[in-house]
Amino acid sequence: MGEALALASAVLFGTTHFLSGLLARRVDSAAVALLGQLGGVVLMLCLAPSFTAAATVVDGADLAWGGLSGIGTGVGVSSVYRGMSRGQFSVVVPLSDVAAVALPVLVGVALLGDRPGAVAWCGIAAAPAALWFVSRTGDAEREGAPGEGRGGFAAGAPDGLLAGGGFALQFVGLAQIDAEAGLWPLLANRAAAILVLVPLFVRRPQRLRMPTRLVWACSGAGLLGMSAITLYTLATREQLLSLTVVLTAMYPAIPVLLGVTVLRERLTRPQVLGLALAAASIALISLA
Repeated sequence: MGEALALASAVLFGTTHFLSGLLARRVDSAAVALLGQLGGVVLMLCLAPSFTAAATVVDGADLAWGGLSGIGTGVGVSSVYRGMSRGQFSVVVPLSDVAAVALPVLVGVALLGDRPGAVAWCGIAAAPAALWFVSRTGDAEREGAPGEGRGGFAAGAPDGLLAGGGFALQFVGLAQIDAEAGLWPLLANRAAAILVLVPLFVRRPQRLRMPTRLVWACSGAGLLGMSAITLYTLATREQLLSLTVVLTAMYPAIPVLLGVTVLRERLTRPQVLGLALAAASIALISLA
């Protein structure tokens, strides 16, 4: 059951990123992120009462961890959607995923006394090379060509890396929540994410202007994203966290494949090598 939940979470994460990336190319990327979080709040208000734990009071620490993870969610979604609006999906999303998987391991080693095995260290060692190759543009690309940013970095690459830091905080926070807290901490997650995003509109409220159909589309993408986080959280309660992570971390395959096949994105040979290293890095770290 846990494996099925994790795989379903990966599919929803990948679909959410692809759809939100398309929307971010039509309207303001921050608006896509904010409306998505609001859509997630609606879903969680409907689901949380059904998953109420046996305990009558949810521990404040669990809500705090949910809120902290929400800060990461807000930073992550706003950054990855901004990156996808500027660059190739097949570059930005894998960058965010490698960083999201590798950073929690490094934090555990530096601050929590974790001691990863040799396999995990091989994955960590492969991560910098993967990030370098995926984020760089090829020498053969013309200046100003689609997908090319400044200083030799692919467009959207810095946003992808920043998003990875946000998602790392999100997953670290979610991992600290007690199963008996039910899904209420996920509501705290969405509330905190909204608080992170709202300041982006204080001086520029016009960023939210868009046709009604796109408002519904952004909210619908948010429902998918909230469903993905819910399934991920439930999967961690059914099986080992390491297995859940490795299965869920497969989600970039969807935006990468759709980016290459549907959007006709073109990758350089170094970027293809970087994607292979990224997949290996994620698998080695997660499996370990």
